[in-house]
Amino acid sequence: MKQGNETVLLVDDDQAILCVGVEILERLGYRMFSASEGSEAIEVYRANRDLIDIIILDMVMPGMDGEETFRALKSINPNVAVVLSSGYSIHGKAMEIMKEGADDFIQKPFNMRQLSDKIRDIMDSREMEGKKDKGIRG
Repeated sequence: MKQGNETVLLVDDDQAILCVGVEILERLGYRMFSASEGSEAIEVYRANRDLIDIIILDMVMPGMDGEETFRALKSINPNVAVVLSSGYSIHGKAMEIMKEGADDFIQKPFNMRQLSDKIRDIMDSREMEGKKDKGIRG
């Protein structure tokens, strides 16, 4: 699995996914925050936005769903890195949110190798874009 040193906010209403996800990603070197609902995710992000590099966001949650949460996160930081996560296919709501600027989508059930690859791909891509913006060659 791909290692990293970024900080991840994992948002999912399924406690098993939160616990296992946090544990495995920490073993891979990531620093972790977690939230079990949309409003909690927004609070955590507001308080730690300078630390959080990427958010893994469940689409289907009680109360504030992934779509509402995504839009609130984007209003706080238009450049926030977000991977949408759902047991439903990318077609439909997830595709709409991808058009609004979500970085990627991961289908549940996913394994931690898929998740670590997805995080690494997005972080590396954003790093390369940042270097291009600054005129630095990779």
